[in-house]
Amino acid sequence: MKLLCLSNGHGEDAIALRILQALQQHPSHPKLAALPIVGEGRAYIQAGIPLIGQVRQMPSGGFIYMDSRQLARDLKGGLLQLTLSQLKAIKDWVKTGGSILAVGDIVPLLFAWWSGAPYTFVSTAKSEYYLRDEAGWLPRPSWFEQLEGWSGSVYLPWDRWLMSRRRCKAVFLRDRLTAEVLSKWAIAAHDLGNPMMDGLEPKGIQLHASEADFEAERPLTLVLLPGSRVPEAYQNWQHILQAVRGVLTLFRRRKLLLLGAIAPSLELSPLQQALEAQGWRQQAADPDLKFVQHSATLILTQSAFEDCLHQADFAIAMSGTATEQFVGLGKPALILPGEGPQFTPAFAEAQTRLLGPSAILVKQPTRVAEVIDSLLQDPDRLQLINENGRRRMGQPGATQRIAKVLLEQLG
Repeated sequence: MKLLCLSNGHGEDAIALRILQALQQHPSHPKLAALPIVGEGRAYIQAGIPLIGQVRQMPSGGFIYMDSRQLARDLKGGLLQLTLSQLKAIKDWVKTGGSILAVGDIVPLLFAWWSGAPYTFVSTAKSEYYLRDEAGWLPRPSWFEQLEGWSGSVYLPWDRWLMSRRRCKAVFLRDRLTAEVLSKWAIAAHDLGNPMMDGLEPKGIQLHASEADFEAERPLTLVLLPGSRVPEAYQNWQHILQAVRGVLTLFRRRKLLLLGAIAPSLELSPLQQALEAQGWRQQAADPDLKFVQHSATLILTQSAFEDCLHQADFAIAMSGTATEQFVGLGKPALILPGEGPQFTPAFAEAQTRLLGPSAILVKQPTRVAEVIDSLLQDPDRLQLINENGRRRMGQPGATQRIAKVLLEQLG
């Protein structure tokens, strides 16, 4: 019994790896292998999952569909040759038997279908919430945007064709609404939750100025999420600090705790320099960087992501997965449009449709503070946000539930 996992992106690799590790816990688990279509697959390597075929980091970082210039750079960087090599590696692997698990969007799904082997699909990219909610279709400002729902689903006919093949044994969707819509076609749609919400248990790290200060008055706590892609995340950090400046002004009489949840892929020095340029004074450097300004404390950490999400009341966010995870904990995220290649104004607007009232698009960073103030004075809206986020992102445990169905299919 063999299983090859195909994924296409850093976040998709992480989700796929969780599922593979859940499979490994079973005494009769399949022999596992992986092929990351985008990137170098370091998550797999570190976990001891063998890779088949060539892997390479492309200039776009996997965002070629957002910008034709990114596609041109990737083609120049050898994308076509890499793709052909990967397709050959998949065919060679399939010759000895086995099934395929595709994680991501239509690219790994298409590769899985092309292989000729039985396959399952974990869809991470699409949700019906982009087009509708439980009340019906979302209003769109232009006729062109209204065309997105022309086929009756966020999944286009060719997506649905690939998911409805006899060799496609199961399709795992992000949420119940999407599973209900796809069940109208001959698709083995499952609503088992979103693997993004797994592995977010806090480590018990308390991030604050001091025990005495924390116990005397709980600070208003914000997590800052600039994303993980270089150099975009450094540009995002500048936008986030504009919003922070307004928060410091409006809430100057209240104790503030700002948690910079920084991806390990980023260098801290550019973020530190930007803080110092805005008057933040560094206090400590082990293991996290701690800064103070008036009654506010700001901590940069690369080791306490989960604790940052759980301890924060609000997020100022310019990220994809991390924002969705924060919303899934029942909390509001204020998102700022950036310059791309990922977090463009179009991406930010789409994220507000995906996450509904839990994601609030603030086009001007200077307005973030007043939006937070408005939310603090509206407990009914905060309750709505809590229920909405948990419903759209689902309860933890999806990884184990998906692994169980996969074992049944493989068995």
